[in-house]
Amino acid sequence: MINTILVGFGFSATTFHLPFLKELDEYNVVGVVSSRPDDVHHHLPNVHVYASLEAALQSEATLFIITTPSHLHKDMVEACLKAGKDVLVEKPAFLTVAEGEALRHLEENSQGIVNVFHNRRMDGDFLTVKALLEGAEVGNWKVFESRFDRFRPVVRDRWRENAGPGAGILFDLGSHLIDQALVLFGVPDRVQADVMIQREGGQSDDGFFVTLHYGEKRVYLRSNPFIAGETPRFELHGTEGSFIKHGLDPQEAALRDGNLSPDVLETGTLSREETSALAIEPGRYVDFYRELAASFIARRPLVPLSDAILTTRVLELARLSSEEQRTIDY
Repeated sequence: MINTILVGFGFSATTFHLPFLKELDEYNVVGVVSSRPDDVHHHLPNVHVYASLEAALQSEATLFIITTPSHLHKDMVEACLKAGKDVLVEKPAFLTVAEGEALRHLEENSQGIVNVFHNRRMDGDFLTVKALLEGAEVGNWKVFESRFDRFRPVVRDRWRENAGPGAGILFDLGSHLIDQALVLFGVPDRVQADVMIQREGGQSDDGFFVTLHYGEKRVYLRSNPFIAGETPRFELHGTEGSFIKHGLDPQEAALRDGNLSPDVLETGTLSREETSALAIEPGRYVDFYRELAASFIARRPLVPLSDAILTTRVLELARLSSEEQRTIDY
């Protein structure tokens, strides 16, 4: 078993990580870094609660899962690598390409390795799109659209929505959408973006529309907080047809209810000579954690820092494109 310490104990730790750490035999949670020991012991009565990462790094644990606010990630990953520990870090793993390159250099000279938590590579609808592309089911693809819309018209007082480094929806949801696009299509030729603050009293970006150019092909990635109705999550259009899928992957909602394997049959619409319903592949967050354990044993990252550097490069170009109102070569 992999002796594991959770760094931070908020929503992400308790919803996306802890259920799988408790369920799978590959992991053994031996500690938590948190300022709220009572909350920790409600979920994990027997674990040691550390007041600081520095104290936790003195333990025998080998894996540290970092779920703290984004601006803390880089320094925490650095501390873990210097201590020779393995790391799973929430996205974004760092805020600039320069920070990512520094961490990758440090990793090369450390006994530890780093994985980035891009669990949405295991969303069922994303896996379905990936299979459709691999099978050329819509012919030669021309347009791909990926949306993650929400109805959150009122700003909340939390670090993701306040001003400061690492805040804003582009870092939050944009990291997922960009990573998925890079997995499917590789790096783009050019980037064009509109990053916006639309909510009254907004202090950080709450919407974006990013266009990735692949020759004559286009990838559209967007999010907006004023979408109350259900919008397509994915659209894939090609020379022989189209695929459209509405609604979000059900795994997050199920995890909030304590269910690791949602029993939800999702469908999309595949339109070629005829239009028909297409069953969506089941999501596999649990497999992400199984493959993650194997990656630490094999000493080969599942989602390496190099992937996160590519994503961060697109994030940087998107912000620059929006600020200067121009399309930028990758």
